[in-house]
Amino acid sequence: MHRTFSALAMATVMLAPFGAAHAAAITLYDQDFENPASYNNDGGDVNIFDTVNDNYGNQPAGFAFAQTNTVETLNVSGSHRGAGSAAFGTGWSDPAGVAGDFAIGMLSDAEDDRLGLSFDVGAFPFFNVFIDISSIDLTTFGGPFVPSGVEPIFRFTLFDNPTGTVGIGGGMILDSFDLAGTPSAPDTFDFTSGAFGLSTTGNSNGNVTLQIDLLQGGYAAFDNLTLQASSAPPPQNIPLPPSLLLLLSGLAAVGIARVRTRRPDAQRVSAH
Repeated sequence: MHRTFSALAMATVMLAPFGAAHAAAITLYDQDFENPASYNNDGGDVNIFDTVNDNYGNQPAGFAFAQTNTVETLNVSGSHRGAGSAAFGTGWSDPAGVAGDFAIGMLSDAEDDRLGLSFDVGAFPFFNVFIDISSIDLTTFGGPFVPSGVEPIFRFTLFDNPTGTVGIGGGMILDSFDLAGTPSAPDTFDFTSGAFGLSTTGNSNGNVTLQIDLLQGGYAAFDNLTLQASSAPPPQNIPLPPSLLLLLSGLAAVGIARVRTRRPDAQRVSAH
């Protein structure tokens, strides 16, 4: 199964399935990438020579990544070891403050960077992903990479992993999802938040591998990654035409107004 969601959709309404608030979920991984163990500025606020495992392995204890090619740690702010001001001569800009001090960067074309994370989901039918993604460019290591006006697209693929070993993912695909961000200035983060569920149906013994792959965009970053084994997917963003959204908003406003006007009467009735 393969699906695509674009943050460039028009207006959206969050619709949660009935009973979603009671869904059971276990957090498997929660990482904001703020505490790299061995970050070094190898040039342009980019740590390219240390792997993701060098910086974030054993967070939590025993956890390990698999990666293909280089996957970089980006120093977004200047608060770590005096770095964070070399990219573009002034450092990157993160107007919304989503990234904090660090984010993870990947290439799509010059190299096909990929990252793998492996877990045991047990009997849970969904593997839920919460993540922030953004286009961003480099001034070092062969950059710039991002064509003007191109949106980043990340693909998240869930593989069956019957051996339970740490890997990049391969073999039977259980589900996949494409998350598209927005084009941004080369030195500016413009994060898009994604929340989606991948079906675990068909796995051999509960062991799965999530592969993160940047399909399009030249270069892009992600941050604030939370992964859950769950009995239900997160509420989905459903694109609606602006005219329909305005109509629904109007109906909701009318409903609230009616409730407010009726409440005093209801209180008087109950008092009797």
